Amino acid sequence: MATSRSDASSLRKDRPFGRVLIANRGEIAVRIIRTCREMGIESVAVFSDADADALHVRMADRAERIGPAPAGDSYLESDAVVEAARRSGAEAIHPGYGFLSENAGFARAVLDAGIVFVGPPPETLEALGDKLAARRSAKEAGVPIVPGLLVPLQSGSGAAAMADREGVTFPAMLKAAAGGGGRGMRRVERPDQLEVAAASAAREALAAFGDGTLYLEELVDPARHIEVQLLGDRHGHLAVLGERECSVQRRHQKLVEETPSPAVTPTIRERLFEGARRVAGTVDFHNAATVEFLLDADGNHYFLEMNTRLQVEHGVTELVTGLDLVAWQLRIAAGEQLSERVLAATPRGHAIEARVYAEDPYRGFAPVSGRIGAWTMPDGPGVRVDAGIAGGTPLPVEYDPLLAKLMVHADDRPAAVARLRRALEETAIGGLDTDLGFLRWLVDQESFASGGYDTGLIPREWGTGPELDAQARSLAAFVALEARAREGAARATVGAASLRTEGSAWGALARREAVDRPRSR
Repeated sequence: MATSRSDASSLRKDRPFGRVLIANRGEIAVRIIRTCREMGIESVAVFSDADADALHVRMADRAERIGPAPAGDSYLESDAVVEAARRSGAEAIHPGYGFLSENAGFARAVLDAGIVFVGPPPETLEALGDKLAARRSAKEAGVPIVPGLLVPLQSGSGAAAMADREGVTFPAMLKAAAGGGGRGMRRVERPDQLEVAAASAAREALAAFGDGTLYLEELVDPARHIEVQLLGDRHGHLAVLGERECSVQRRHQKLVEETPSPAVTPTIRERLFEGARRVAGTVDFHNAATVEFLLDADGNHYFLEMNTRLQVEHGVTELVTGLDLVAWQLRIAAGEQLSERVLAATPRGHAIEARVYAEDPYRGFAPVSGRIGAWTMPDGPGVRVDAGIAGGTPLPVEYDPLLAKLMVHADDRPAAVARLRRALEETAIGGLDTDLGFLRWLVDQESFASGGYDTGLIPREWGTGPELDAQARSLAAFVALEARAREGAARATVGAASLRTEGSAWGALARREAVDRPRSR
């Protein structure tokens, strides 16, 4: 299938490329398509059979099928993606995040095909893809790393003896050398648990990354997860665009991000930025990149990893800097220099992102599937929503259950938290469980409102979620029925009473999310 609906008269003369293929799906594909449209660049979407009618396919100027979707593998077929780029006449490929975005073999295949890869050279991806090698490089550059192994952990019964020889203290964290995102990661309380935990983590890492190599780090607890946003061009210029706080996590994966971090003082910020610059100097780097750190209770920082791609949470940095990071990725890939405005960018105000997932926070944030029913996203001053799905559509079970990224921007953090609360109250999704109830609970917790939280917030304060009282269960049942009614009514006329409900019980207590705080009117 190939479709085209471009309007050549709208193309800008200063566009870095005429046509760009987006090797991704969902909200990030939609996000990139929007920037391409503003820059006068034709966009090419790729899709699996499961995504044939997806929003990114409908929005793009052209769409290319890349095959079926057994277990979501189509977007990982580098040959099919490169061939789609050839067929469509794309001059560049933007990989987004996830899938092939950090695959050195894919980047090399793109370049070999005479197409521009919107990212760093394959050699850089190879160097940073090995987390152990990146740890060694950071240490050699004078950047603090989490104490632990700098070589692969031995398998089997020799693991505990190796940890002892290297002086690793417990509790410790097992990590996959070939990837992240929480896969292949295990907390190990004692040396006698290491062998079993390592076997399990290695199997998971091998399935996820094709490499079961593990290493061991000492546990930093309590800790905050802080990352620094960079932009680097091919001419040696490097822009440091502030830090992001990413400590609200479940299963070692982020749920809420904000900038600036409420835990970072000017002194700590200066040290983080210098560490990020040093790490970036260890590789041939030109693209958007993020250097990730752990911050302990004493304000000490430790290098975790560097990702030379766009991050899911890049939008909060865009809100406080006024920059379009996707546009600059494309300009950098075309050989442009960073402008003085980028190099001198100073973040203003405070931004927070909440990820809305099709997950049940009352069952350990387990992914769910189903058909999206009602779909009401927030609006108004300082609110941005990035989504790749709409109401009335099925949620493909083959892919990540991220539905939308809800972002707010305000003058300061208290105002941003209040704006996030208001935006969440306006958000309504019917047809399946989501994490909206957790997010509404979160904004009212003292630890979050004060900024005094860390990576242990969810297991420590949420657990399996608060119990619903009788009134909340009744209201949840009402809202579930309302969702079904709205789904049918959407095909005809939505009455004024239903619209009023959307802003009150519906907006605040969607389905199981009825766990919200009591309020007076």
